[in-house]
Amino acid sequence: MESAKSASASARCPYSGFAVGAAVRDEDGRTYTGCNVENAAYGSSMCAERVALFKAVSEGCSKIAEIAVYAARPAMPCGACRQVIHELAPEARVRVSGGPDTDADALLPRPFGPGSLP
Repeated sequence: MESAKSASASARCPYSGFAVGAAVRDEDGRTYTGCNVENAAYGSSMCAERVALFKAVSEGCSKIAEIAVYAARPAMPCGACRQVIHELAPEARVRVSGGPDTDADALLPRPFGPGSLP
């Protein structure tokens, strides 16, 4: 959680003022961090969770064990982040500052995944 909190300091959030940081730990203990990055074209913005997850994958991480999300007030991952967590970190424990620990299945019941494709 400390790594996620530190990452939140780099957030670019001029529109919402809501800084979020995330840290992803792989099964070997390596940590990858990310922060939310807002854009005036809101749909082009990226959440901290996805930044950290994509960074982990781009740096060769194959199995994610844990995800920590930090914000000044409790905030669960959004729907898009839940979908990405389900696919990239299906067995990960998810910790949210000020909220309950959970897992990918609890975040996104009955998910869309590779098995949903024809």
